[in-house]
Amino acid sequence: MLTLQQQQDFESNGYVVLGQLFSDTQMAALKSAAIDIVDQFDPDSTRAIFSTHSEFTDRDHYFLTSDDKVRCFFEEDAFSDAGGLNQPKHLSINKIGHALHAKTPEFITFSQSKVIAGIAEDLGVQSPEIRQSMYIFKQPKIGGEIRWHQDASYFMTEPLSVVTFWFAIEDATILNGCLQVDKQGADFPLKEQFKRNEDDSTELVALSDIQWPTNERALPLEVKAGSLVVFNGTLPHYSASNRSSKSRHAYTLHITSADAIYSKQNWLRADPVRINV
Repeated sequence: MLTLQQQQDFESNGYVVLGQLFSDTQMAALKSAAIDIVDQFDPDSTRAIFSTHSEFTDRDHYFLTSDDKVRCFFEEDAFSDAGGLNQPKHLSINKIGHALHAKTPEFITFSQSKVIAGIAEDLGVQSPEIRQSMYIFKQPKIGGEIRWHQDASYFMTEPLSVVTFWFAIEDATILNGCLQVDKQGADFPLKEQFKRNEDDSTELVALSDIQWPTNERALPLEVKAGSLVVFNGTLPHYSASNRSSKSRHAYTLHITSADAIYSKQNWLRADPVRINV
């Protein structure tokens, strides 16, 4: 599936970009399915926000029980001081998570494809299993910043095995908050672990005192719709706010190896979905 050069790029850089690997038709099908979910979502059923601050510390019941469900989360700036939405519902949702790959037909077909499994195995993920999926809207004007972080903090395995698949549903540019990675982050040590305790309280535990990269070390990955960015679990990455008039829809999968031991302290406890080549 991947060329030797692409595998070497992943090994040396911590990521690889596969430009326009998927068709406009495939991306449109995922986008349409996501919009249908939002259309059916009752905005009065929850006020759960995907916050760039609380995301990494305490999480509520709605979030912690979403690992085997399909749920909508609002942008941090979606609401007025009076508690109402500042814009229409479909422009207020930050993301849908976290079991699209297991619950929604269009996402099941796409996520469990042999293409995805083949790429994962080419990158060293033995017996790949999908742990989580998210559809991210990065809404125009209010799409929130996501701080520097590493995905292995949330999907700890022994040995570390998580690989992130980031699919551009729409064009991603510096103006609408594209993914940015650390230019020097291929071997960055794991800095934090997000733990879920037996009482369902959560905490972010420091594992290293190394500082996050400066923004000067950030490499914007501007990609066209249909492109795939794959990166390892310790690569630091972030995305800036979207203050443009264009959304930046993306779909992500977090895949771990069935041969690795999945930590009981990870927040997400739903059974994984095995994908086969």
